[in-house]
Amino acid sequence: MARPRKGVQFQHRGSNTGRRPSVSESEGTSEPGSPTRYNGLNGKLETSKEEDETPPQSEYEKKKQTFITRTIWTFVMIAVFFVALFSGHIYIIGIVTAIQIVSFKEVIAIANVPSRAKNLPFTRSLNWYFLGTTMYFLYGESVIYYFKHIVLIDKVLLPFATHHRFISFMLYVIGFVFFVASLKKGHYRFQFTQFAWTHMALYLINVQAHFIMNNIFEGLIWFFLPAALVIVNDIFAYICGVLFGRTQLIKLSPKKTVEGFVGAWICTVISAFGFTSLLIRHNYFICPVNDLGANIFTGLSCTPNPVFLPQAYPLPTALTSLPLPAILHLPQTINIAPIHIHMQIFATFASLIAPFGGFFASGLKRTFKVKDFGESIPGHGGITDRMDCQFIMGMFTFMYYQSFVSVYKASVGGVIEMAVQGLDEEGVVEVVRGLGKYLVGQGVVREEVLECLNGGLPKRRR
Repeated sequence: MARPRKGVQFQHRGSNTGRRPSVSESEGTSEPGSPTRYNGLNGKLETSKEEDETPPQSEYEKKKQTFITRTIWTFVMIAVFFVALFSGHIYIIGIVTAIQIVSFKEVIAIANVPSRAKNLPFTRSLNWYFLGTTMYFLYGESVIYYFKHIVLIDKVLLPFATHHRFISFMLYVIGFVFFVASLKKGHYRFQFTQFAWTHMALYLINVQAHFIMNNIFEGLIWFFLPAALVIVNDIFAYICGVLFGRTQLIKLSPKKTVEGFVGAWICTVISAFGFTSLLIRHNYFICPVNDLGANIFTGLSCTPNPVFLPQAYPLPTALTSLPLPAILHLPQTINIAPIHIHMQIFATFASLIAPFGGFFASGLKRTFKVKDFGESIPGHGGITDRMDCQFIMGMFTFMYYQSFVSVYKASVGGVIEMAVQGLDEEGVVEVVRGLGKYLVGQGVVREEVLECLNGGLPKRRR
């Protein structure tokens, strides 16, 4: 009897070897989107690929497409901005409001962890609640300050105006209590990180945007010129960097060069003089807001701030005594508006300090390993990527204006505020009587008007 040979295997019907694959298996081995057929003659699968696949774009094509998209959206943004600027202050305020909301959303999003947030449904709600509370407080402060003569004489608005800060504080306390009550074991670190991150975003974006809003109320020139100087500096930094750039400025932004930085400063200072000379000719830009319905066609009227009026400045003797030809003889004095001098300081800040807002944003993006804050603007990234320098510039503008430019004098709103908050009703009535007598004495109104006024006012208490 012959021995059975070892290592010999026999094919069985149940074996997969040599078995005709089923339709489902054939589909499973094919590439997605490619038709597959079974060749019964040789028992092999044949896959035919359609040759209509587009070849991948080269690096040059990608850069070209990005450049085109970026350019188109740049012109779109410029057009929208100038249409809003000429349409009136209310439209500019709307754009600033939209920018700070989108910027807040983008900054909050880069620190968010979706898997954690999914288990904590109130995290996002609290972020937006604190944003709403902060905007209510900041916008309320601006409206009450600049429109006292409206809100303090309205029966409905008066309680909200006089107790605005307390209402804002209580709204914040409600959010704070809700946050503490929503703390969940195992998520403490994430929740407190989000709480701190939210408050940092509110300060860096919304608080600074509040000062930009106040700049609009003080006169469009205090909004437009600082913003334009930042943009001009950014453009010239790129041009000068491409033409002369050799030395790296800062590691956070490897493409920034010292030559571009200094060249942009010089060009921005020169541009500031030209922009200022153009804008101070129009009351629409230099007048504070007294009518939110005004636009470039209706204009505004006001007594110009002395900073916009030309003044004589003597030149240093060292310059006027130089032995120059008659054609180059320097005058003893020059007549320029003080705003030109102030704007040289603004141009310097926009060139030397404001770019560090951009460097800060670059460091933030590197921390979270993201290229852009978002994709709000095709070709540009997020709104925050375009506004990172504008926020600090707007805050500087407000502080500088209040310190060196603003003229403090009594206003109608200020007088009404003092009367409403510092006097009782009888005292207010006496003020009205006294003002009536003053107007009659100055010949502004007739005595019959005063008699009619006194007849309608309550009688004095004894």
